[in-house]
Amino acid sequence: MSAHAASSRLKVSGTCFFLQILTIILFAVFVRYSPDTSPGLRSGQLNCSSGRNPSSDSGFHHPRFRDVHLQTLIGFGFLMAFLSRYGTGSMAVNFLVVAFAIQWAILIQGFFYSFLNGKIYMEAQSMVSADFCAGAILISVGAILGRVNPLQMLLMTLLEVVLFTVNEYILLSLMGVSDSGGSLTVHTFGAYFGLTVSWILRQPHSDKRNQQQDMGHYPDVFAAVGTIYLWIFWPGFASATTVRTNAEPWAALNNYLALAASTLATFVISPLLHEEGVLQMTQVQDAAVAGMAMMGMAGEMLLTPFGALIAGFLAGLISPLGFKFLTPVLCSKLNIQDACGVHNVHGMPGILGALLGTLLTALASADAYGNRMELVFPHVADGSWTATYQAVCQLCALPVTLLLVVLGGSVVGVRGAARAAGERRGAGCQHLGLAAPNLRQRPASAGLGPPASARELSALQTPQLPSPETARVVPAWDPAPVPKDLGENQVPAGLSGTGPR
Repeated sequence: MSAHAASSRLKVSGTCFFLQILTIILFAVFVRYSPDTSPGLRSGQLNCSSGRNPSSDSGFHHPRFRDVHLQTLIGFGFLMAFLSRYGTGSMAVNFLVVAFAIQWAILIQGFFYSFLNGKIYMEAQSMVSADFCAGAILISVGAILGRVNPLQMLLMTLLEVVLFTVNEYILLSLMGVSDSGGSLTVHTFGAYFGLTVSWILRQPHSDKRNQQQDMGHYPDVFAAVGTIYLWIFWPGFASATTVRTNAEPWAALNNYLALAASTLATFVISPLLHEEGVLQMTQVQDAAVAGMAMMGMAGEMLLTPFGALIAGFLAGLISPLGFKFLTPVLCSKLNIQDACGVHNVHGMPGILGALLGTLLTALASADAYGNRMELVFPHVADGSWTATYQAVCQLCALPVTLLLVVLGGSVVGVRGAARAAGERRGAGCQHLGLAAPNLRQRPASAGLGPPASARELSALQTPQLPSPETARVVPAWDPAPVPKDLGENQVPAGLSGTGPR
């Protein structure tokens, strides 16, 4: 183990220790459980639905909490495990980010929403809201997976949670936007925050330093498990922030219908886009997530069953088309490296979901919604706003979110790029990701394993593998200095372009 690697591990350990002690002290000073007899201590709130009020949902509903927590911990974790090289490492990063983001989000969101008489009053719904925040952070991590170390991910989480809460407060509390499933506050925010950081961290000559990935069978196993969790828990995840009355079944049913249609759309478009004709499980997974992202804002609205099917089907078509045509353009023209394809899976569907929600808001009427109008659009129900004004607010929320993520992501990216440059100068390494120790390579002519999916090829950036004469492999889990006397395209002794290390 090199001295730099040992120093990096000590920094991660020390940072985790410092952040945990800090949160313990802050919890001891500020956080208290909300008394069951006084649900009105908290006003207004929180996360993804302007109509959700904790005073009407003060009980602990275990199925709701379970769906959100399992989807955040396991569902999002398997979404980032499709690349063999980062399979186990990405799962570890998932738990690291979630463990810190939940604690930090309870504090930051508490200061915005439930700070009274010098204390933050916490209840079960606070955990649900913190899980939504952690989900947005994990989406951002998907864009930069493999190019930042755990310490940088912790620092990104520290700042992104704050910006997430600011964006959420502006949209839901100040602008009165209805976004129960988080098309804007979770999917769009997380995707473009991560892409902004990725663009700042871009490497101009990354084509010379592509790392060969092991295309073994287990990435599709991870994708299959992740997709199953989507089918089981995402409808509950998307409806967790709605009031537990008449609006909740709408959100769950609309999400189920969109999930089914988006999955079927994958089997329609993928055989037309890929010559090998073998459908990869990662493609089914991506389309399912895209359908859920598109239904985030519109899920609790009066979409009708056939409307949910149409929206899900369109989202299922957008994701594979984006991987096929848009991802190569972003990579070659803007040099945006999107490891998990969050732009196609979360970003574009989230934007389309916001536009769909705006249209449905403009068409909302008391005759169509009945007593549900008060739950979905409370300002329209009490007569203070018209449906048109509410729709304008829904539409304006999109540029507000994009502006905040570009500004915040640029700050985080510049800080991360400066730190990464210092580490590369100190260690001579080019890769700062967290990877599994059993790094293996296979020559391009081996032809083993299933064909690479569109997302795997986009993550590799070039379909052709580096030749033994031009490849330079530096394992991310144990970075070692590259001798200064070697040229850019030479291979250090002991490392080969093919075969196991």
